[in-house]
Amino acid sequence: MGFPVIAKLSWHQDCVLAKVKTTKMLREVADNAHSVGGCDSSGQASWRSGEALSTLRLTGVKKSFGAIDALNGVDLEVEAGEFAVLLGPSASGKTTTLRCIAGIEQPDAGQIWFNDDNVTETPIQGRDMAMVFQTFALYPHLSIRENLAYPLREQGIDRSTIDRRVDEIAEKLRLKHTLSRKPATASGGEQQRVAIGRALIREPKLLLLDEPLTNLDAKLRHDTRAEFKRLHRELGMTILYATPDELEALTMGQQISALKDGQIVQTGTPGDLYRRPDDAFVATLVGSPKMNMVAAELATHGGAIRLPFLDIDDGPWSEALRGFRNDTALLFGVRPQDLRPLNGDASGPTFDADVHLREPLGDITVLDLIANGVPLRMVLPEEQALAYTVGDRIALTMRLENCHLFTLDTGTAIR
Repeated sequence: MGFPVIAKLSWHQDCVLAKVKTTKMLREVADNAHSVGGCDSSGQASWRSGEALSTLRLTGVKKSFGAIDALNGVDLEVEAGEFAVLLGPSASGKTTTLRCIAGIEQPDAGQIWFNDDNVTETPIQGRDMAMVFQTFALYPHLSIRENLAYPLREQGIDRSTIDRRVDEIAEKLRLKHTLSRKPATASGGEQQRVAIGRALIREPKLLLLDEPLTNLDAKLRHDTRAEFKRLHRELGMTILYATPDELEALTMGQQISALKDGQIVQTGTPGDLYRRPDDAFVATLVGSPKMNMVAAELATHGGAIRLPFLDIDDGPWSEALRGFRNDTALLFGVRPQDLRPLNGDASGPTFDADVHLREPLGDITVLDLIANGVPLRMVLPEEQALAYTVGDRIALTMRLENCHLFTLDTGTAIR
């Protein structure tokens, strides 16, 4: 009977040891990524200390974990002072990309460049960057002041300079009232700001943020998004931010790179990805509620796109559709904001739909509709939506100029 107990204790000890090692690694990355110039411990020249970051560039970066291909040739470029975002669902490769940039993971192929320096094989200590993780990885036995000061103490900086920089960063992050407290007594938002402050205090050239708002409640996420934008504006720092949340990407990113299955499928401004998605994946990734996607085909008689509930003129896509055979399977995309009740003369195609569900969201309401068996969603101002109840049949039109067409097999945009 003693053997199972021993095995259980051993398994528990292994779990505790693994947690301790993981937390230790996170703290070391957070605290020791600052370059001091010269050569790193391996004798390899580190990225030149004091040189301003011009660009971060990844070319053909691949990374596998056993049979799992995490990255399949990532190409990415971030300009100096830019707030760039990696946007994608879970397991799309966001964290692995950041870990390769930070030096935590070694790519199997491809290169990582800071300015004109190839840092692909440079250890963490040779990269003048900082990383903030989803896990805050603070030292629980140290005060918040001591947590902020720790990276500078490790560099041997004099006490007066440390005190000055801690006070400066605490002022910027609105943490001065917490400096004497332990992390456990701080709120989630305050702990996150401490983790960010510990990264910023070393004045790195590049800041990597790995889903830093995931553990915060909705209000704190909103407030912290505003803090990030303010800090970026004030400090002018180059930031690469990974998130699965399209709201975070749209509100903070100057450039968004959409990741799918370890590849970047589109890079552009928030407006580019919202208004001109390159494929159906990006179209449904960006925007809330998600874009309505309807199976469609080219009509056999030509000149029209056939949906289950109406035929529409192929005018906006007529040139792009040349060469497509009749009956080609397509996807037709229309955002919920581009459907509207028919009031008077319609400038777009018209059809009927039944109200299936109402979702009041304060100043707007989302109506779930059924049009000839096809589910659709429409967004209306609350005062306009009050006119419709479940079971009503509504005559609708759409802003055809804002609609999208994709191939069904590859999801590629037709335009």
